[in-house]
Amino acid sequence: MSHFSKFGFILATLGSSIGLGHIWRFPYMAGVMGGGGFVVLFLFLSLTIGISMLVAEMVIGHTAGKNTTDSFKELDPNPKKRWGYAGITLIGGPFILTFYSIVLGWVLYYLFVVSFGLPQDIGTSEAEFDDLLANSIWWQILGLSVVLGITGWVVSRGIKNGIEKLNLVLMPLLFVIFIGLLIYAMSMPSFGRAFNFMFAFRFEDITTNVLIAALGQMFFSLSLGVGIIITYSASTHKKQNLLKSAFWVVIPGVLISLVAGLMIFTFVFQYEGKVAQGAGLVFVSLPLVFAKMGLVGNVVSILFLVALAFAGITSTISLLEPSVMYIIDRFRLRRSYVTWLLVLGIYMVGLLLILSSNKHYQSDLTFFHKSLFDWVDFSSSAIVMPLGGFLSVIFVGWVIGKNRVYEFSKHFLSREMFEVWFFIIRYIAPLVVIVIWVAKIIESFS
Repeated sequence: MSHFSKFGFILATLGSSIGLGHIWRFPYMAGVMGGGGFVVLFLFLSLTIGISMLVAEMVIGHTAGKNTTDSFKELDPNPKKRWGYAGITLIGGPFILTFYSIVLGWVLYYLFVVSFGLPQDIGTSEAEFDDLLANSIWWQILGLSVVLGITGWVVSRGIKNGIEKLNLVLMPLLFVIFIGLLIYAMSMPSFGRAFNFMFAFRFEDITTNVLIAALGQMFFSLSLGVGIIITYSASTHKKQNLLKSAFWVVIPGVLISLVAGLMIFTFVFQYEGKVAQGAGLVFVSLPLVFAKMGLVGNVVSILFLVALAFAGITSTISLLEPSVMYIIDRFRLRRSYVTWLLVLGIYMVGLLLILSSNKHYQSDLTFFHKSLFDWVDFSSSAIVMPLGGFLSVIFVGWVIGKNRVYEFSKHFLSREMFEVWFFIIRYIAPLVVIVIWVAKIIESFS
């Protein structure tokens, strides 16, 4: 098995976590939840529970050094090795990819089409997005094809020549673009208002809904529960300091979220857009805001969408790799064959999801008032990812055995730090996942 360099492991794990969740989902969630309270809670939860859960999944993969399923088997103290079945959660990656690739295709459409003809009013902007979903089948198919083509090509080249090399290029470029856009935003009069919106904290802003939203954002922004962290950790060196690696993953990810929020809200406030637009913030409000900037807006739009595309691609390769690694280990097949076979399957399902949003086919692909696209989205966020995260923390906290876990982690955790971390993994993290689980199910059926 090829291995990441120490820095390559951090960049690959960072690339898996920094994606649409940080740059698209975080700003619109912050807008809907009123800013300050949500942002402060997200920061606190990410730097405590988030890092703890990240380390737990790293420990599984790093110690066993195998694919997700075999890592659970390897560390299961029971001779029957039933915990190997927990590895089934790695199917979450391809499952999520079926719709994630479509959303990333929307980003490419806005990058190459809309950025050069930005809408001039809110009605036109809303109509542009609605038309893409309801009518533009071929644009969506083209976007899906490009995204999965790039993803398959990178993953087929392996860890050293594909995944690590791509992240060594795209991650620094992503930060350079975002820093440049942040500097531009700081020159605007509305930057102070955006900063105040993001960080003004009042205890009365902390409601049950805000807490649950912050927990969900923390969980989904770290790529937990789908075998990515376990798989990548299996391919790193045995002397890797997992706690330090976790901090190097979480902190830059949090910073990207904050920069995205500050930048977007500065632009929105400057040109009187809608802060609480929700999921349409990037695809409806921002294009209109960019249009009001004149020619500069076209440039800013292109840079922003390039950064979003970079972040999305590094996540798509991470969603595919765990399943590829498992099938290679299990059936001893060539990496390129396995990769493209999986990509073909994901592509076929993706085509169905595109049709389920199209006005001509929607009625045939709608079940219990949800389109097939909505059902896949719901299942991944409400079932697959929370289930995988729950199994991982239960396995580390209750199954492996406390003394064994300490032996696995003592090269990077002192005894005192281990006790705190283990308490979080055994008691707090499972409760957090259950809360997210229940909240997502209630939200989806309310």
